[in-house]
Amino acid sequence: MKQKIIYVLTVVLCVLLLFAGRKFATRNPAVENAGTVSVSEKVKVVKVIDPEYEKTAFPDDWEMRGESIVLFEGEFMNGYKKGEKELMVQRVDDLYAVEMRPVGAGDKIAVYRNPDDQIDVNYMFAEFNRVTVLWWLIGGFMFLLLLFGRKKGLSTIISLGLTIGAIFLVFVPAVLSYCNIYLWSLMTCVYIIFMTLLIVNGYTRKSLAAIIGCVGGVIVTGSLVKFCDLFLHTTGLVDEDALYLMMLNPENPLDIKAVVFAAIIIGAVGAVMDVAMDIASALAELKSQVPDISATQIVKSGFTIGRDIIGTMANTLILAYIGSSLSCTLLMVAGNPSLLLLFNTEMIVVELLQTIAGSFGMLLTIPLTSVVCGVLYGSKNDDKKVYKDMA
Repeated sequence: MKQKIIYVLTVVLCVLLLFAGRKFATRNPAVENAGTVSVSEKVKVVKVIDPEYEKTAFPDDWEMRGESIVLFEGEFMNGYKKGEKELMVQRVDDLYAVEMRPVGAGDKIAVYRNPDDQIDVNYMFAEFNRVTVLWWLIGGFMFLLLLFGRKKGLSTIISLGLTIGAIFLVFVPAVLSYCNIYLWSLMTCVYIIFMTLLIVNGYTRKSLAAIIGCVGGVIVTGSLVKFCDLFLHTTGLVDEDALYLMMLNPENPLDIKAVVFAAIIIGAVGAVMDVAMDIASALAELKSQVPDISATQIVKSGFTIGRDIIGTMANTLILAYIGSSLSCTLLMVAGNPSLLLLFNTEMIVVELLQTIAGSFGMLLTIPLTSVVCGVLYGSKNDDKKVYKDMA
């Protein structure tokens, strides 16, 4: 009963910290409503009225416009217009590299208010509604977590929700409010580490060892990135998205170098946390099976386990970073026959820095977590409490 109360209080405290962080991060919003598209509505296509509406709307110059227009009837599925039907259009620019599929009866789409007064309809196609499929996938993932993980599965779902909240409800608004990105990215990582390990594993020595190892790894990763920046002379303009970020407020642009810093340490914290938890858990199990093991033997075992982990985790980082920007990487390689020029391109440099800095963080996490486990697990005092903690 006491453990359940502590668990609930931990979740409540994490939620309160999340709300407090959001309130503080959004107290002076600076970049707002940068988009030009109005609020969208969910619509179901009832029927297609005219698949070549551009010939009707622009009979004189439709060939010169370089676009196709589909007129269709849609039924609103949400909002105050739910159930109402209205004529809408889908505009397809013929200059697109990949032609967009015309809407068909039964399609579920998102629409927004038509800004073009040349076409006498109120709403225009924005995107196909793809989020429903994603919700089914998320639901299936959560079901399997609960099925196989049970209590740990529920804790994982809660921690995952709070992690997403920390990023999108606190960190992102803080960046757009011109808060110190370096500080807020570190605080976000520390919050995620404490919250995840305490909710999933409780207030145990295993959690304490993993937390210390994680925080140490994140600090090393961040310090290495800042140190390397003195010699790499990066600008932060790694892709066109960075340029768009600067143009959100040209008079007072965001610090895109700080954004790159945040991307690196937030991207690395998951792998660092995984390594720390693997070692802390493995050594806790070792202690439970071999009660007389010494602190020195625990540390040596941690180093041995860490050597096996680091090989695959370093590959995990490089594959994750390359996979997330594969299109840009292919384009860079195709356009740069010179390897010297390619590996000095800022985008490639930042990708490599992400991998190297993250790997350095994991490398330090291994000995640090092992040493902490040796101190916590190696004590022969109050052995019953140690075994209870590691359960």
